[in-house]
Amino acid sequence: MKAQDARRIYDLLVKQYPDARESPTTVCRGTPFEVLILTILSAQTTDRAVLMAREPLFSAYPTPQALARAKIADVEPIIHSLGFYHAKARNIIAAAQAVVKEFRGGVPTTMEGLLSLPGVGRKTANIVLYHGFGQNHGIAVDTHVRRLAQRIGFSDTDYVKVIEQDLMTLFPQKKWGDLTDVFIAHGRACCTAKKPQCPVCVIKTWCRYYRTHPENQKN
Repeated sequence: MKAQDARRIYDLLVKQYPDARESPTTVCRGTPFEVLILTILSAQTTDRAVLMAREPLFSAYPTPQALARAKIADVEPIIHSLGFYHAKARNIIAAAQAVVKEFRGGVPTTMEGLLSLPGVGRKTANIVLYHGFGQNHGIAVDTHVRRLAQRIGFSDTDYVKVIEQDLMTLFPQKKWGDLTDVFIAHGRACCTAKKPQCPVCVIKTWCRYYRTHPENQKN
């Protein structure tokens, strides 16, 4: 796909979901510490579930120092509804401990530093860098971004690292951080995993999936 077509698609999606980039209900909002912890917790669960756990978690542990001292048995009940709560409790406590011990209580501001934290992969690091520090170092490729990249025709692989590189090539760096939020909005509202709503999709003209799946071109 040509870069100019990719950018046209992005502009149409931004117009369709004008609040996607600044929505206060999005999980990855707040201080760098909050963004870090909430993004770790968001794996394999819903934003709604994470948002419900946000207030009780940070009321009990408002700083990295407080969370670093926490016991897993005390954190687990707070995040129990998120699934995989034992591993997630262990990861966020370990991440807080690393922030305190290795970074003097401040969330690292580099990709290398973030990737050194327990429970943090490149997707989480990209989200923290953008939403915590306003830095565009890459594109967070979650399940929605991967699905849209493959369906629309931005990428032809299932490897997340390659998908990220393909997207970074197509889109200007200043759009990388917002791209994830916009794609997630479209993935949830229209281009769903089980039944994409192709007939009402605002970008169907440019979408490879729409062109190659005639059965989805009818209501």
